[in-house]
Amino acid sequence: MGSLSIWHWIIVLVVVLLLFGRGKLSELMGDAAKGIKAFKKGMADDETPPAKPAEPVRTLDHQATGETERTKVG
Repeated sequence: MGSLSIWHWIIVLVVVLLLFGRGKLSELMGDAAKGIKAFKKGMADDETPPAKPAEPVRTLDHQATGETERTKVG
């Protein structure tokens, strides 16, 4: 009672084909395949390390003068 027989699956397949048609169903499967390929490509791109490490961020201290910089260093 809990499992579906082969006849149930055949009826479901016929109903799906009647509702969507062969062309619409094949388009849907093609779009799903493109989505899966794009997802896999995106995952592969995330795993590759960057080619060149980014330079450290440089900040400017606008209030520092030559005198204060010398006292900080020395």
